[in-house]
Amino acid sequence: MKLKVLIAAAVLVAGLALVLLVPRSGLPVEAARVASGPIQEFVEERAKTRLPQIYQVTMPYDARIGAIELLEGTPVKRGQIVAQVVPKDLELAGRAVLAAVERLEATITENDDVSLETTSLERAERTVESTTHTVEAARARAESAKAKLELAGRNLSRVKGLRAGNVKTEEEFEKAQLEQVDAAMQYQHDVLQLRSLEAGKLAAELEPTSIRQTIKRKELTHAVLDKQLAEAQVKFEQATVDAKRGVLTSPVDGVVLERLVSDEKRTPGGTVLLTVGRLEDLEIEADILSQEVVAIQPQDPVEISGPAIGPTPAKGRVKRIYPSGFTKISSLGVEQQRVRVIIGFDAATLERLRRERGLGPEYRVRVRVITNHKSQALVIPRSAVFRAADGQWQVFAINAGLVSKQTIETGLMNDERVEITAGLKEGDSVVLAPETSLVEGMRVTPNFRDIVSVQPEASRDD
Repeated sequence: MKLKVLIAAAVLVAGLALVLLVPRSGLPVEAARVASGPIQEFVEERAKTRLPQIYQVTMPYDARIGAIELLEGTPVKRGQIVAQVVPKDLELAGRAVLAAVERLEATITENDDVSLETTSLERAERTVESTTHTVEAARARAESAKAKLELAGRNLSRVKGLRAGNVKTEEEFEKAQLEQVDAAMQYQHDVLQLRSLEAGKLAAELEPTSIRQTIKRKELTHAVLDKQLAEAQVKFEQATVDAKRGVLTSPVDGVVLERLVSDEKRTPGGTVLLTVGRLEDLEIEADILSQEVVAIQPQDPVEISGPAIGPTPAKGRVKRIYPSGFTKISSLGVEQQRVRVIIGFDAATLERLRRERGLGPEYRVRVRVITNHKSQALVIPRSAVFRAADGQWQVFAINAGLVSKQTIETGLMNDERVEITAGLKEGDSVVLAPETSLVEGMRVTPNFRDIVSVQPEASRDD
């Protein structure tokens, strides 16, 4: 407690000494008068330009891409050829698949020709018919030979009996024996011939069956070839599609933003060759602190400045605010929660910037989002206001050359101006950026500055 008293006494003595040392004209201070004028509340942040959509021209499949001659910044039209698979490769691939289709079609035609088999089948069927008749004739001969053999056997038995009674002569008996032997031999010959002809008939009957199986097998082969032809036709259709896809065109009217492949080379499918964008769709992306973004609404006006914009600030409006935030580490290593805000240019302003400044994507700018404003209010420079020990806003007011602390109530506030809603009136004078040595009752000599001139210069981007 004693220490506090001593400190307060020292401060009082220092203040009195300063008052005695200051000439009667007073301590020179920068000052401003409370004036009526416009005031805005805003959120200011670094940002960058971007395109809402960048169109990628990608390799459609593994192939050899031809040299790409379009340079960055080259204007392109929708449908304009910007890259192409080597035409000779496309031609050879198409011809190879077409040849496979034609070969299979010819094979099917050849397979379906059964004229030779039909003729062979007719001949085989006639052969079977003829053989059947021959076998029937041979069977009849064999049956006849059998009857003759039986007759010769009965005759031999009769002659043999009569020979025993001396009714028949030995010569007649021998003749009967010879006839019986001849009949047996003839019968055996006819039977063998019948068996041979029957075997030939069986072989002849197999030939039509074999030919019919060949025709049936061709029908099965036709089904297999049909499947192969269908597959080859699909490949041909794919080759036709690949030939069209191999000619790469610009998806929009725009400019080439980046050329990632320039020389002819073998390139995997999906490789990005070019990026194309519409510069007339240029917009701004700003990552704003989450505690500040809550004051921003879609369609809020925006002032856009920075070296890329030039001496005349550009105009824009908030297009949309992302629904979720993200963590970002600041340049000082501080973890911050930020929310992405998209800002659109005024169309006429963007056209001027593109024409005069060559503004493009990924340019650094600074944005000031106007969250509230008044066209007329009592305002003073922000540098005149400070917090009292109890947390209230105060200023050093100047009355008759002497300064005194004045508690005020504020309305809109930004880094440049403060709206005064109570505690001061228009024309009152206040000290700008008061020094810690300034105390109540001190005489000062104010150097008044126009309230517009004390607005701090907008901070520039790195």
